Amino acid sequence: MISAEPKNFNLTEAVEKDKQLINDYLDKYLEIRYPEPIWEAMRYTALSFGKRLRAILTLESARICGGNIDAALPTACALEMLHAQSLIHDDLPCMDDDDYRRGKPSNHRVYGEATAVLAGDALLAYAPQVIINYTPESVNRQALLQVIEEFLKAAGPMGIVGGQVVDILSENKAISKQEFDYILAHKTGELFKFALRAGALISEAPKEKLDGLTAYGEKLGYAFQVADDILDVEGTLQELGKTPGKDSETGKNTYISIYGLEKSKQELENLTRKACEILGENDINSPLLVGIAGYIAGKVKK
Repeated sequence: MISAEPKNFNLTEAVEKDKQLINDYLDKYLEIRYPEPIWEAMRYTALSFGKRLRAILTLESARICGGNIDAALPTACALEMLHAQSLIHDDLPCMDDDDYRRGKPSNHRVYGEATAVLAGDALLAYAPQVIINYTPESVNRQALLQVIEEFLKAAGPMGIVGGQVVDILSENKAISKQEFDYILAHKTGELFKFALRAGALISEAPKEKLDGLTAYGEKLGYAFQVADDILDVEGTLQELGKTPGKDSETGKNTYISIYGLEKSKQELENLTRKACEILGENDINSPLLVGIAGYIAGKVKK
């Protein structure tokens, strides 16, 4: 089981505090300017109700490594923009074709397909500018350059794009374990891994701590996708924020389709437990990271 949170720590309060800070900065960075329609479409998804887990992980990683969260905020917000871009494009009719996201009509259902495509493109192009223009000058420029390089890698063919391509090509066919692991590690896990690495890099963490946070992020990202696969079978539109049952309809390879429901639940518990063990093994004391792992494990029905 996941280690219990300390009695004096409230996960909900900690998450909400960071979430509000991230939302405030996203609102500032995405202020509407000319041409207004594209900024409105960008804001619609980026500022819609979301957990902000990836951005929160970036801020917590910076804290753990003794850094200033103000220095990590631009990267945290850029990561949310990248995530929003992936959601906009994922919902398009040529991709997963979903009419709902985060409990609201998908971007293309509100603004049309052309504007939705461009809104995703705009978020992807604008996010690195936010990192460059708003990260304080006190941050080591070499470290910041590595953050930008890793951000772009996570966003592209060696990251979420590569994972999405293999996912699409694998529909309605049997695939190897290596191919399946590639999909999960890149389509979902890459952003979780980057989130933890970014805060550490900005804070100039020692290699041992960076490696520990990287390993935790990899386990957490995998666990998040397993939980999402389970919810696609058992969850509701309200719980998922998107149409349940879509994976089965489109013939996607999921943890459920390959290993079954009960084994998937066991693996989810194993992954989140291992994530917390990694924290302990690397002397990373973070009730928030332990709590987030527990939250992901608790998303599904036992």
